[in-house]
Amino acid sequence: MDGDREHFLLRKIIDLQEQNAVLGAENDRLRAERAALTKALAKAHRRIEELTAARQQQQQQQQQQQPPPAWVKPDVNRRRRKRPGREPGHPAALRAPPAKVDQHADVPLPRDGAGRESCPRCSACLPELTGHDRAVEDIAASQVVVKVYHTRSGWCPSCRRRVESRAAEQPPAANLPHGQLGINALAIGVMLRIEYRLPFRQVARLLADLPGLKVSPGAIARQLQRVAGWFEDEFDRLLLSIRAAPRVHADETGWRTDGRNGQLWTVTTPSHTAYHVDDSRAGKVIRELLGEAFGGTLVSDFYSAYAAMDCRKQKCLAHLLRELAETARDSPAFAAGAFFKRAKRLIKEMLALKRRWDRTGDRAYVSRVISLENRLQRLAEAEGEYEEPSERRIAARMRRHRNELTAFLWDRDLDGTNNAAERALRPAVVMRKVTGGSRSKRGAAAWAKVASLLRTARQQGRDLLPAIRAMLQAAWANNRPPCPVTEP
Repeated sequence: MDGDREHFLLRKIIDLQEQNAVLGAENDRLRAERAALTKALAKAHRRIEELTAARQQQQQQQQQQQPPPAWVKPDVNRRRRKRPGREPGHPAALRAPPAKVDQHADVPLPRDGAGRESCPRCSACLPELTGHDRAVEDIAASQVVVKVYHTRSGWCPSCRRRVESRAAEQPPAANLPHGQLGINALAIGVMLRIEYRLPFRQVARLLADLPGLKVSPGAIARQLQRVAGWFEDEFDRLLLSIRAAPRVHADETGWRTDGRNGQLWTVTTPSHTAYHVDDSRAGKVIRELLGEAFGGTLVSDFYSAYAAMDCRKQKCLAHLLRELAETARDSPAFAAGAFFKRAKRLIKEMLALKRRWDRTGDRAYVSRVISLENRLQRLAEAEGEYEEPSERRIAARMRRHRNELTAFLWDRDLDGTNNAAERALRPAVVMRKVTGGSRSKRGAAAWAKVASLLRTARQQGRDLLPAIRAMLQAAWANNRPPCPVTEP
């Protein structure tokens, strides 16, 4: 038995040794494979890093060769930016103190058991008492006020109609099952929609949240159309003022009406602005806005529709500078040519000379203007000498509008750029981004008329709410009939 047991154990040990040898060989093989895979993985990681770096370098080169779209603004150069805020040592700019006090409120200190004024924290008696006046400007809580006008009416045999009494601040009477919107509600709704560019639904929510006036978005849109109808005479007078102005800036941009593309036109002066929404972008629109007898100077870009106006013109030099820069960005051959550098330098000198008018003597100024005009003529008439197509195109444009590029140099109040019209369009562009345009031609026309009058009031330094109230009262005083469509 002992011999068999020893034989069994010996055989077991031999099997374990053989198995250990096999496992050792397998372990060595796996270690070798792991080392090879680790080396291959490290090589792959290095290759990935190389490819990533090469891709990033390629993207940077493509971005340098292919600039971003026009709607992507370039990063601001931080080193050239002016430090925000006022210069050190500048006196503080504080709000003016209130002109009048509407309410007075006494705020006493707490008193101890003996009736002496004491500290609100530790109840210690306070000596050296002093009074203070702390003015606080706040907004009173608004609420809806329902006012019933008890009017009288009768049949006029001379006018052959029924006439009814009406208060100055009362809107024209309408037979409605609900109450009409009063002058303050109309003025605030118009201001929120036009000046602050809120969607109709947001205007309705704001009126419901603050004063508690419940009105539907559709009703607000309809009221805006009614207000535009009342303001029609005021808008006509606005156009007459613009047509009589010595200098008018004009521009146009896209405007969608009921999903269809159209145009929003603007004509503006330092004190008046008019908007007009039209399906057409042709020259007949600007002729209708300014009239056939317009005798002032029209400042615009190079769009051919403005050629329909038979008047003195000034073309926007900022547009020309921008076109030179964009063409140079897209065409290295144009950027390397002498025409680009000469044209850019000439335009900047013209604008700089106009800014120095008051610091330059009249004789020296006129001599300098004549010199610049001669340089412009030589640059434009050398069209045939240019080999690059963009040079010939821009030179031909400068030759065609040569007199319209320097008109501002002879008129002290005439601007060489069309920035005024672009600033007038900017609020409308924001409105277009918020609302996407107008849902109907009638709504577009209403917005244009009311927006014209509100921007004009801003230009003239008038407060909007009193201005809208005054225009409404003036329109109602002329007994303008309400719109024929039933008010929602």
